[in-house]
Amino acid sequence: MKVWVKLLIGAILGLTLGFLLPTETGTFNSILEFLQKLALGAGRYTAAPILVFSLTVGIYELRQDGRFWSLVSRTLLIILGVSVFVIGLGIIFAFLFSPDRIPILVEQQSQELFFSPQQNVLDLFPSNMLSVFAGDAVYILPLCVFAFFMAIGLSYDKNYTKPVLALADSFSRIFFHIATFFSEILGILIIVLAAYWAFQYKSMVNAEVFRSIILLLLVFSLVLALLILPLLLFLVKRKQKPWKVLYGYLAPAISAFFSGDINFSIPVMLMHIKENMGIRRRCGALTVALWTTFGRAGSAMVAAISFIVIIKSYSSLGIKEMEDVIKLFLHALLLSTLLARNPADGTFIALAVLCSKYGQGFETGYLILKPVAFYLISIGTFLDVILAALGSFAVAQLSGFQEECNYKRFV
Repeated sequence: MKVWVKLLIGAILGLTLGFLLPTETGTFNSILEFLQKLALGAGRYTAAPILVFSLTVGIYELRQDGRFWSLVSRTLLIILGVSVFVIGLGIIFAFLFSPDRIPILVEQQSQELFFSPQQNVLDLFPSNMLSVFAGDAVYILPLCVFAFFMAIGLSYDKNYTKPVLALADSFSRIFFHIATFFSEILGILIIVLAAYWAFQYKSMVNAEVFRSIILLLLVFSLVLALLILPLLLFLVKRKQKPWKVLYGYLAPAISAFFSGDINFSIPVMLMHIKENMGIRRRCGALTVALWTTFGRAGSAMVAAISFIVIIKSYSSLGIKEMEDVIKLFLHALLLSTLLARNPADGTFIALAVLCSKYGQGFETGYLILKPVAFYLISIGTFLDVILAALGSFAVAQLSGFQEECNYKRFV
């Protein structure tokens, strides 16, 4: 059975359990929350080691071929172009199809959210290089920096570094094999995550109030993921079948939506990039790392749409001047590159930052959408993974690192 079929069956079972089982008792809620954290931990278990060792070997090989910086620059340029397009399109869509006004819901206290670009930069170079392995690997960029310098070190003297390179290559393949095992049992984990997602939906206060924005984001995300982005991919090479590529990434997309955590999807994404799309390791590891770190346009776009909804719901404010629209666009574009530390709540963090930048006495306006924060995060992460998957495929094909695979052999 293909991985995406397992995930789809698991998601249906989980949603059914979450909507039908009683959730009024505190004990049941505690057990479900515990299982959800356990499932997330299991899904992220191999993300850091497989990324570090695959990046180390991949960067080393790219440097030996003299193609490292060209691949990095091409990937970053595509990330920038796609981010501009997606965020701009989302803002235009929000103005054209504005959802119903959301009544101002009074919150007793603001939610404490951590967002510090300065600290993110400082954490790239801890006083002890090896300390990057001591954390929980939520922030993967320091690990990527470690892999970069490790790859540079391997180029020192092949007589000394050859055993280390062979060891790194072995670790990369071992952890890929382990990640494959966890991807195979992902259908079981998705049952828990989907049940918890359904539980949050059932527990939503004033669900009717948010129906309009829920439908708006659902329709737009599906049109973007299933129609607009595949058409853009078709422009890269006319002879390819973009929906076949999208089919090859169904499993990462499903896992991203119900987990709401982009790090959770990294192992399964790397597996599908290799097995379904035929992308070589040296390219796939690097592009996935860059996209999941600097290409969070999906989360930023959902945050921008949500911000417009909030402002339009606040009677004394509004976005009417073109200057305000441009500022919103630029802020969202910048935020899409600064969410590496927030793999699980990037959308809500971006929304909070947009509200604080807009000011005018409405710095905590993001709390209006706090009851649907889980849904915003799910949509944002889903789009982030779709962009990362399709973007990695486009870069690999343009760079000659992709081989055609028969869709009947997709995992």
